[in-house]
Amino acid sequence: MQTIEFVRPGLAAERQHWYRIAAWLAGITIGYNIVEGLVSVYFGFADETLALLGFGVDSYVEVISGLGIWHMIRRLRTHGDGDPDPFERQALRVTGTAFYLLAAGLVTTGAVNLYQGNAPVTTFWGVVISLVSITGMWLLIHYKMKAGRALGSDAILADAACSRACLQFSLVLLAASAGYALTGIGGIDSAGALIIALLAVREGREAFAKSRGKSACGCNSCT
Repeated sequence: MQTIEFVRPGLAAERQHWYRIAAWLAGITIGYNIVEGLVSVYFGFADETLALLGFGVDSYVEVISGLGIWHMIRRLRTHGDGDPDPFERQALRVTGTAFYLLAAGLVTTGAVNLYQGNAPVTTFWGVVISLVSITGMWLLIHYKMKAGRALGSDAILADAACSRACLQFSLVLLAASAGYALTGIGGIDSAGALIIALLAVREGREAFAKSRGKSACGCNSCT
C-alpha cells in the first residue's frame, strides 16, 4: 500500500523563517564580538589588566569562528545537514590556531606579571564589560536554542553551545576583575588571564577536532 505523507501547510515557510533568525543571530554574534573586542583591548591596554586584554583578543578569535557559523547556517538553509564544507573546516583550523597563540601569549605574560608583582591600574571596565557580555551571551543562547529546536538542527544547537563557552570566558573575567577590585591583589588579574588561557587551549583543541568531524562548531560542549 502506498504511504502518503502529509506536510503541514506553511511548514517550509516556517523553516525558512527560523533559518533567517538563525542567520541574523550569527551576524549579531559577529558584530557584537567585533565591538566587544575593540572596547576590551582598548581598556585592557589602558588599565594594564591582562585578563581583560586576553578577553578582548578572544573576542576576535570568536569572530573567525562566527564567520564559519554564519556560512554553515547558509549551507544548512540550502542543503540541509551534512559535513562541514572546506570554508568551515578552514575557519575551524584558523580558529584553533588563534586560540593556541592566545593561550601561549597569556601564559607567558601572566607568568611574568606574577613574577614581577604587576597589578592593573583598575579593573572597573573589566567588571562592566563582563556583565554586559554575560547578559548578551545569555540572550543569544536563549534565541539560538529556540531556533535550533524549531528547526531540529543539531548544528544550530551546537552554535548555542559555542555561546555558552563564550559565557564561561565572561564569568572568568568577572571573577578576576571583581576579585582584584575587592582585594587589590594584583595576582588575581594574572590568575584570571591564566584561566582564560586554559579555556582557550580547550577551545583550540576542540576546533581542530571539529574540523575533522561532522560539526561546524569549535566549542567544547558542542558534541
